Amino acid sequence: MSDQPSPDLALLIAACANRDRGALATLYRLTSAKVFGVVLRILRDRQAAEDVLQEVYLRAWQNAHLFTPEAGRPLTWLVAIARNRAIDVVRNRRAAPLATQADQDAADLAADPTPWEADPLQTDRLRSCLATLDEAHRDCFILAFVSGYSREELALRFGRNVNTIKTWLHRSARSLRNCLGETA
Repeated sequence: MSDQPSPDLALLIAACANRDRGALATLYRLTSAKVFGVVLRILRDRQAAEDVLQEVYLRAWQNAHLFTPEAGRPLTWLVAIARNRAIDVVRNRRAAPLATQADQDAADLAADPTPWEADPLQTDRLRSCLATLDEAHRDCFILAFVSGYSREELALRFGRNVNTIKTWLHRSARSLRNCLGETA
């Protein structure tokens, strides 16, 4: 284990905004495994996930000037870019059935909801908070925010209207924020 401190990700993103290619390489080296895990979980296709991973860091490079540390953690920003891009890919390839593994995915995520988080205490807290949600609401939330299901797809899956799904997602998010001790 190295005695050298790891570089601050926010500083690396700021350096990317100033077009420092070395900073981008370091940012990639430090975060790509976690970001790739998020993308792979959504896409379930290694080749497509590798393509999206490349796009994520290109977008991070292009939009580094938009990142503000006050708005959130750097890894959260990168994961949001990755998640949004992976969801776009899923939606663009509608021919692939999303529901075939939904039940297993929901069960896996309920058991291990944040495989990309490094802090086991936070993972345990999130797992405990997820367990407080109604089972259907929890599954709906996980399918929406991890697997990329649209509200319309969730409405069909759960036999509810889209407005009900929106309410479930909003209440679940609020409940999780409160449970985790974050302010809305």
